Amino acid sequence: MKYEQLAKDILEKVGGTDNINSVFHCITRLRFKLKDESIAKTEELEKMDGVISVLRSGGQYQVVIGNHVPDVYAAVLSVGGISAEGAEGSSNESGGNLFNKFIDMISGVFTPVLGVLAATGMIKGFASMFLAFGWVTATSGTYQILYAIGDALFYFFPIFLGYTAIKKFGGNIFVGMAIGGALVYPAISGLTAGKPLYTLFSGTLFESPIHVTFLGIPVILMSYASSVIPIILATFFASKVEKGLKKIIPDVVKTFLVPFFTLLIVVPLTFIVIGPIAVWAGDLLGQGTLWVYNLSPVIAGLFLGGFWQVFVIFGLHWGLIPVALNNIATLHADPILAMTFGASFAQIGAVLAVILKTKNKKNQNARIPSIHLRNFWRNRASNIRGYVTT
Repeated sequence: MKYEQLAKDILEKVGGTDNINSVFHCITRLRFKLKDESIAKTEELEKMDGVISVLRSGGQYQVVIGNHVPDVYAAVLSVGGISAEGAEGSSNESGGNLFNKFIDMISGVFTPVLGVLAATGMIKGFASMFLAFGWVTATSGTYQILYAIGDALFYFFPIFLGYTAIKKFGGNIFVGMAIGGALVYPAISGLTAGKPLYTLFSGTLFESPIHVTFLGIPVILMSYASSVIPIILATFFASKVEKGLKKIIPDVVKTFLVPFFTLLIVVPLTFIVIGPIAVWAGDLLGQGTLWVYNLSPVIAGLFLGGFWQVFVIFGLHWGLIPVALNNIATLHADPILAMTFGASFAQIGAVLAVILKTKNKKNQNARIPSIHLRNFWRNRASNIRGYVTT
C-alpha cells in the first residue's frame, strides 16, 4: 500500500480511469495512452512528490517515476481497477502519425521482456566467463544449467515475442505463443537433412534448397530460433485473421474454431511466405546497418552516443532496439548498442555531479536511481549475448 496515494493522485491528474485507454510501464515511466491528453493536469503532475517529469511522445503520455515504477504501476492498476492484461497494449489504435504508431507498437512488444532479457544475458555472460577462467568445464552440470538459463529466452524468443506482440495487436495471446512455438519446434530443423528435392532462386542471393512441401507448395525452411521480425509479422497477420474469423464464426463454437482456423491459416503461411521474406529482410537490414557502421565508425559512434539519451527521452530509441536484436540474431553481434556505451557512462558522470551539488530534496530522492544501472546493464547484456553467441 506504500504507493496507493501516489497512484490515486496520478490517476486523478491524468483525467481519471475513464480517460485511460491503456497503461503499461518501462524501466522508469508509466506510459499512458489517454483518450484526451488536453484534460490531463501536466503542470500539477510535475510538481507532485514521486513524479520526476511528464513527457508526451509516440502517442503516449509518459509519467516519469524512477526505477520503482513497477510498484507504482501495480498500485495504479489496483487503485484504478485496471486489468493488467489489457494494460500493456491491446491494439495499435493509437493516435498520431505512422511513425508514432510504429514506436508505440515496438515499445509495447519489447518493453515486457527487457528485464528478463537483460537478466538472462548477464547469466549467459557469467557462465562464459566462468568457463574462460577455468572455474567450470563445458561438460559440467553447473555450466550446462547456467548456460540453459541464459540461452533459453533468446533461443525461444519467438514464443515470448509471440505473447507480447499479439497482445499488443489485440489477438489471443496463446495463439501468438503457439505460432512462436511452431517456428522453433525442434523436429522442423530435422527436415533439412538429406538431399533437397530441388532448389529455388538458384544463383541468386535468395537461393534456397527445398526439402519439404505443404500441400504441394514448396517450403523454404529457415532457422527461426532467436529471430525477431518473423514472429512480429506473423502475429500481426494472425490478429487480423482472428478478428475476421470472429465476425463469421457462430459464438457457440468461437472458443475453439477461431484459434483452430487462425493457426491453420497463419502457421503454414508463415513457413511458406512470411517467414522467409522476414528473414531475408532481417539479413538485409543487418547488413545495411553494418555497411553504415563501416562507412565511418567514429561518426556513427558520435551520433548514436551523443543523441542516445535524447532518443530515450522521446521514446525514439525503440526504433533501433529491434534493429539491434535483429543484428544479434542474424550477425551474432551488434554495433548499435555498443556505440551507446558512451551515453551510459556520461549519464553516470552527470548524475554523480548532481549527487554532489544538488540541494533540491526532490532531486536528491531520485538521484541514485537515476544512474539507471538497469539501463546500463540492459545495454551490456544485449551485447554480451551477441558476442557470447559468436
